[in-house]
Amino acid sequence: MRKENLRKVLAVGLMIMLVLSLVGCAGGSNTKKAANSEDGKITFKAGTYKASVDGKNGPIEVEVTFSEHKIEDVKVVNFNETAGVSDASIKKIPEEIVKNQSLKVDAVAGATVTSDALLSAVMDCVKQAGGDPALLNAEVKKEVSTEVVELNSDVVVIGGGAAGISASLRADELGLKTILLEKMSYIGGAISISGGNQVVTLSKLQKEAGVSDDSIDSMVKDFMANGNNKNVPELLTLFATHVGQTTDWLHDYVGIQYDMKGGLHKLAEYAHQRELAYDGNGPGFAKQARKKVEESGVELYVETRAEKLITDENGTVVGVVAKDNTGKTYNIKAKAVIMASGGYGNNKDLLSDDLKSALYYGPTSSTGDGVVMATEKGIDADTRLMEYGKRYPNGVEVSEGIAKSTIAGNIAAFKKSAIIVNSEGKRVINEKSSNRKILETELAQKDKMLYILMDQATFDEFKPNVSEAGISEDNIKEWLQNNGSKTPYFFHADTVEELAKLANMDASVLKSTVDSYNGYVKNGKDKEFDRSPEFMKEAIGAGPYYLVEQKPRFATTMGGLVVNTKFEVMNTSKKAISGLFAAGEVVGGVMGDDSPSGANNAWALTSGKLSAEAVKNSLK
Repeated sequence: MRKENLRKVLAVGLMIMLVLSLVGCAGGSNTKKAANSEDGKITFKAGTYKASVDGKNGPIEVEVTFSEHKIEDVKVVNFNETAGVSDASIKKIPEEIVKNQSLKVDAVAGATVTSDALLSAVMDCVKQAGGDPALLNAEVKKEVSTEVVELNSDVVVIGGGAAGISASLRADELGLKTILLEKMSYIGGAISISGGNQVVTLSKLQKEAGVSDDSIDSMVKDFMANGNNKNVPELLTLFATHVGQTTDWLHDYVGIQYDMKGGLHKLAEYAHQRELAYDGNGPGFAKQARKKVEESGVELYVETRAEKLITDENGTVVGVVAKDNTGKTYNIKAKAVIMASGGYGNNKDLLSDDLKSALYYGPTSSTGDGVVMATEKGIDADTRLMEYGKRYPNGVEVSEGIAKSTIAGNIAAFKKSAIIVNSEGKRVINEKSSNRKILETELAQKDKMLYILMDQATFDEFKPNVSEAGISEDNIKEWLQNNGSKTPYFFHADTVEELAKLANMDASVLKSTVDSYNGYVKNGKDKEFDRSPEFMKEAIGAGPYYLVEQKPRFATTMGGLVVNTKFEVMNTSKKAISGLFAAGEVVGGVMGDDSPSGANNAWALTSGKLSAEAVKNSLK
């Protein structure tokens, strides 16, 4: 009996231990679930959380509200992103996160940096709320439309940059039924992220700003010299003849405001002062241009990519096939098509080796779609100068192969005491030379690189001016902390000698360079490079001292489609392709192998307007 009872007791004990073990396991499982999910649902600590992550132009701040199992709301409460360019991402991404309860939403085309920063900030809030971001990875299902829409118009304009906006508004003004296609979520293109400078030769505004003796011949001469005489003379003359009228039309009809207070810019490339900035720079232009398009009769389709030109049995271009981001197809019949699709800087398949070696800082949309479409078999458009692009000497490499511009900071710095030195610590050029001359000097260096040397007072002027190119205070702080350990190289030290050692320069050489320059300032004469006394009013003063890298950068391509003076696209047999016109950066030849400051915006706007007038004349 005792043995039997003992066996029963042992059995019961084992049973109890087993139950307790199972309960413990269950309890552990529930504890884990409580931290991240309940019945398959992610769990949060209900409340509103805040986070901030650097976007393209500065911090993006969000507030995310959670209930126990759901993201209830995502608000962007502060941001400094480029108006128009970032609008779609600021609106769409929060909506998509809440709708799909997922962080696996697509970045908005053209605003990838903003989109990624916004997602990172929301992810930070998820972590603050006790959630696991990895559980918010549900695939966002996209509804793909199979709808085919038939449309008709007098003219279809492909591309909503400066040329496309100008062409569309002028065509509409002339009474043409106009459709404007833009593959990005916004119109504005490269001009909306540019410094916003424009050549205004022979305009009323140029005269109001004090220059009345400029001429077509002077502008042509300056452009030919800058373009290494590779410019197409008839296109350049057409440009010089009409840019003033276009400027006045932009001001009077489109409502574009120019910075008359800042006045005409004094530039080495020009015999006459002929460049003005827009009020609010490139974003300021784009804002007003978008407003005018909204007020016009132009039918605008954004996030709609032109895929193919339609031709008839005679080879005449009679329309476009386009597709929007839902998959909907548009078959658009038109009496004429204006190709204003921009450049090809972001398509390495179309770049020369020289351009591939330069840093790119242009829009992601510049993929050469127009060149590709127009050169398809059966259309056979001709191209020229495809190997050239507008390279500037003042880029900093913010990620592999990608630049941001310091040009506005440079202009401010050279008004004070900044100088340019090479990697040996030697001054090598007049800092107020043309961009082309500085670039040529930069490319002649072994490392194809130069530096701006600044004292503290000059650096304080430099910093705020680079913000318009998307270089924030936080960016600069981070780069200074790296102190030359990786690109972009922002060296800093208390003395010139210490600065030289950090940058692997001979300290005595850099010190001698600084002393020599200060002597030139004192005597009012630059014996080495003849820098104007106007830009030598301050000696290099108290430290700390800074060296900021300068590398070749480019955005604008010089090559493209061949057009005649009616802006008709020519084929490889040197005949005009009926029904196909082109304007802006997609056209090759007007600049030669390089463009001077303010020229690309002016050409895009002028050629856009003239191409619309050419279409109108062709339909009479």
